[in-house]
Amino acid sequence: MLSSRGFTLIEALVALLVLSISLLGLAGMQLKGLQSGHVAYQRAVADLAAQDAGERLWEWLGRQNGLACPSDGQLDALQQQWIDNWADDLPDFSGSRLSWEDQAACSIDVTVSWSDARFTYLDEDDEIATENVSRLTYTVALPNA
Repeated sequence: MLSSRGFTLIEALVALLVLSISLLGLAGMQLKGLQSGHVAYQRAVADLAAQDAGERLWEWLGRQNGLACPSDGQLDALQQQWIDNWADDLPDFSGSRLSWEDQAACSIDVTVSWSDARFTYLDEDDEIATENVSRLTYTVALPNA
């Protein structure tokens, strides 16, 4: 006749194994949740930086006598001031830029880029690759004469 003491010990060990595996799964989900939350935070900061660039362009337009479109030198100066202001808020923000989408229509692309290599996956060659979660582009159109 089998002892019920040994059978209970095996049940307890199996239950502990199942519990351990499920807790590892929960820890993995928590890590992904933290990563996603931080990416959302960085995207919110990037949105604010892009909005700030648009506001700087409109502020520049307000200082002109009538409608105008910034020259290449003026756009470069605005870009440098903008990058200097936001460089500490996102990692590697210096790759961000203001560029012409359509100079004749005074349409300017605001590209906000930063580095974030936390989201990785295996590509088709089984090499580790990083998701492109670090570039947002907006277009600002200023009225011109």
